[in-house]
Formats: sequence, C-alpha cells, structure tokens
Amino acid sequence: MRKCRTSPGGPGPKRTSSVASYDSRMRVLVLRTFFMVGGGLIFFRLLFLQVATHDKWVAMAQDLHGAEIEITADRGEVFIDDGGQPYPLAVNREIPTVYLVPKEVTDPERVASELSRILQVDRELLVYKMRNREDPFEIVKKRISDHERAQISELKLAGVKFLPEKYRYYPAGELASHVIGFASLQDNGKVGGYGIEASMNTLLLGSSGNLQQEKDAAGRWLPLTDRKVTDALHGANIYLTLDRNIQFETEKIMHDAVEKYASDRASAIVMDPKTGRILAMASSPQFDPNKYREVEDYADFLNTTLSLAYEPGSIMKPITMAIGLEEGKVTPDSEFSDPGVISIGGFDIRNAEDKTYGQSSMYKVLEESINTGVIYVERQVGNEAYRDYMKRFGFGEKTGVELPAELSGDIRSLERTKQDIQFYTASFGQGITTTPMQMVQAYGAMANRGVMMKPQIISRIEHADGRIEEREPEKVRQVLGEKASEDIGKMLRTVVTKGHGKRADVPGYLVGGKTGTAQVAKSGSKGYEEGLTIGSFIGYAPIQDPQFVVLVKLDNPKNVEWAESSAAPAFGEIMHFLLEYAKIPPTEEIPSTK
Repeated sequence: MRKCRTSPGGPGPKRTSSVASYDSRMRVLVLRTFFMVGGGLIFFRLLFLQVATHDKWVAMAQDLHGAEIEITADRGEVFIDDGGQPYPLAVNREIPTVYLVPKEVTDPERVASELSRILQVDRELLVYKMRNREDPFEIVKKRISDHERAQISELKLAGVKFLPEKYRYYPAGELASHVIGFASLQDNGKVGGYGIEASMNTLLLGSSGNLQQEKDAAGRWLPLTDRKVTDALHGANIYLTLDRNIQFETEKIMHDAVEKYASDRASAIVMDPKTGRILAMASSPQFDPNKYREVEDYADFLNTTLSLAYEPGSIMKPITMAIGLEEGKVTPDSEFSDPGVISIGGFDIRNAEDKTYGQSSMYKVLEESINTGVIYVERQVGNEAYRDYMKRFGFGEKTGVELPAELSGDIRSLERTKQDIQFYTASFGQGITTTPMQMVQAYGAMANRGVMMKPQIISRIEHADGRIEEREPEKVRQVLGEKASEDIGKMLRTVVTKGHGKRADVPGYLVGGKTGTAQVAKSGSKGYEEGLTIGSFIGYAPIQDPQFVVLVKLDNPKNVEWAESSAAPAFGEIMHFLLEYAKIPPTEEIPSTK
C-alpha cells in the first residue's frame, strides 16, 4: 500500500485549520481597532456638537419644533398743551411691511420678479424665501411707501400680504425738538436719543409680550389653539408743561434773532415763577426728529439751555445785589464812590468802556451795570456768606429738571480759594459758569417772593394700567425774604426804564430785567477769546405780580457789541406776546404812536 507523503510540519489537515484561525483573529483585531477609532471620533464629534455648537443646534431645534415671536409694546406718546387740549409731539404711526406666505404663492417666478422690480430687492433671495412651502411667514421689506403698496396691491399676487408696523413719528417737526429728542430706529425704536425720549425712555418703552407656537415632528405648524400669547404692556403717555403757542412764538422770535445777528447758537426759556412750570424751551439750531439721521453735527442735538454752561456776565449782578439786600448790607438807595478801577493780585478790574461813575446809588449800579459797584456789595457781604448764598440760589448744582445731560455749572473757584479776586469777578458773572436753566430758576426765586421752585417740564403721566400721575409744583427753598424780593424787582424795573434794558420794555406793563454781555473763556487755556461774546437778557413781568420769567441768550452775535441791542429786543418781543396771550391787562399808560 502506498503511503501518503506528508510535509515536515505535520499532517495536512492541521495546517489548514491554523491558517483560518489566524485570519479570523486578524479580522477581529482590525474590526476592533476600527470600532475603537470610529467610536472615539463619534464621541468627540458628539462632544463638539453638545458643547462647542450647543447654541447653534438649540436654535435649529427651536426652528424645527417651535417659534417665539416678540410682540413689541406700543411706545408711549408725548403731548404738550394747546389751549387746554393735548397736542402731539411724539406718536406712533403705522406703516406697512410686505411679507410672503410661501404655501399660498401660486407663481413664485412672477412674485419674485414683480416684487424685485417694485421694491428694489434681490430677486434670487425672494426665490430662496419661497422654497420652503410650509413656511408661513417671510418678510420681504419693512416700511414700504404708500406708492409701493398701491403698486403691489394692483397686481393681486397670491401669497403676498401686508402687515402694519408701528414707528415713531413727530407731527410738529422741529417744534420743541430739543425737548422731545427722538427714538432711534435701531432696536425697533426702543432707545431714546436726547430729550424726553431719552430721560423717560423706561416709562415710554413699556414691556414687550410674546407669542409661542409649536411645530410637529415634520416641521408643520400646529393649530392656532396651541399658541401661547403674553400681551405687551404699552408705555406711559407723557404730558409736558410746554404751551404750544408760547413755544411756537418763542422759537419764531429766536429764529429771527439768530438770522438777524448771525449768532452761532441761541437759547430761550419761559417759566412760570410761581409753579416752576416751563412754558417754552428753545434751542438753536433746531432739527427735525423725523430726519435726525440727516444731522451732520451731533452738537446740534444738545439742549443749550441745559447742556452748555457759560460765564453769564452782568445778568449775575442782580443776584449779587439781592444777596446784599437780604443781608441788610445795602439798600436800593445806598451809595458808594466808584473809583473806576479796582487793583487786586496784580490785576486791574475796570468798568465797561473804562468808565468811572463817581458817587452812585445801588439803583445806578444796576442801571449802568457798574462792575466796581457789585464788587462793593460783595465786599460788604463777605466771601463766606456770599458763597453760601450762591449755593442757596442753586448755582453749582443741577436744577433736577427731568431732561438729560443737564450740567451743574461751576462755582468751585469760590470753594477752593480764599482769594478776593475770585469773588470779585464772580459778583459780575465772570470766572464762574452757569446754565440758562439755573439763571431762570434763580430769577424765578427773586420774582416769587424769594421762594425758589423746581423747574418742571412734565405735568402728567398716564400709565398703561390707567393710573394717572399728576406732577405738582415743588418748592426747593426760601432764598430771600419778601422785602429783598420786592426791592430787587423795583431795581430791575429802573434798569429797563433808565438803564441798558430799554429795548426790553413792553408798553403798558411793568417789566424788569438785566442785560449781560459776557466774554467767552478759551477752551483749555487761560484768558478769553478775542472778539467773542455771549449776549443775554433775563427778567420778569409784571413786576408787581410776576407771571413769566424769560431768558434770551445769543452766542456770538455779529455786528453788535452789547446785549442791549440783540438779546434785549428779542426778550421784549417774547414778553409782549406773553402778556397779551395771557390777557393780562396793562397797568400803565400806553404811549401814543401818533
């Protein structure tokens, strides 16, 4: 019998089994390695998705399974008084937004072409917006014009609809623009810029609501019954103390004065001294809040009655005189001998035009605006007492009127030094700064039997819940006694009849006030700008029972040297209008014009 030959490794069958086992083990190892590597990659991918891109995927999930839409609250509106009726300064107006309902669009190509042509929007983008036929809402363009809407409506395009959207509108245009400010178009008008829109932004804004709706697993919107709605709480309506007619006339007169004297800027305030209510507040140049983006210089947004401090000049002299009267250091008839110049600390302080008046009463000091005369009064009062009275009159602190960016002025020179010269110059309104609002408040105290009232710009607030908040007049403090108040009123009257304020007078009425022609301090250095002045006039009427305090300020008027020829006439025009508008009967004989 023939034997089978075998290989040196052993019988044949044993060799075949070993190779198969080896291959199997290798395949298991490869697969194991593959799954380990793949599993690791998947793990790290999941980690990345969960951590690194968490917000993105949450947003996508919300888009797939639900949506939350903000319901914007109506911004509160702002009004001024117009003969006892509210007149709107800031309101909400509706303007259409055009949008698509893709599932209702029957001719996407035509819709895209027509809307692109009329609205000047990208055609391909419109096509893209209509790809998801289950999408119920796609905005095409906001704030379209009436003409654009009419063009689209005529085409009767299926799936093209309009949604009214509210925006801020200022019906009066430039009227009281610095008081009202504006609401920014950014963030849907939620940010107030300047004026009442800024200072009362929180009240005006209200609180938004929202609408929540779910989608099913297929991304289809669930029935309307599954919606959750939280109503918006609308903003409060604000009523200002401004009188529309007084505001309009004041702005008109100031505009004419600016044009006539080519002034860089101008300010005017009308206030009721008994209540502190501001009846007019004007700044120039004005702007249209509806077109605030067209304003090139942001400084034009500033309310110059509050946000620009200046050295007031001679309109401070009656304040110094009132302090002397209150302290009993002088009477209206007290006399002093004017030397024409006072030398102190290496400086010579002179009267305007280097005049010397000799023996002069306190009446004459104000009538002729004698610098050395009010220095005399300050010296009688004493530096410490004078500084305290300046604080009592409100200088160096904000008035607290409810408008933004109010400055406090600067009387720190009276705090940090004991040098007489600082007090001497302060007595006639140089070396310290104030705002027009501070000056009106101070003169209001002199007019109101010595009682200072807080300037008030808001008369009433109507909240969304129906609650009405009436703003009552607010007393600040008693600054002067009635005798000093009466005496300074008489002295201001002679300034108008005998002094530099003649062009501020109103025939038939007792008007009192004071001119001020102040130098303009250099910015960042000592001294004053050559040839630049600020002309002011401030006063009140009728002297026997003051109803109005009025300030007029013209910055850098051209071709006129003194405020008696610029600010005083503008003051007279405003006061004339006020007295007639209020139907206050004249108490003096009106000179014949024949």
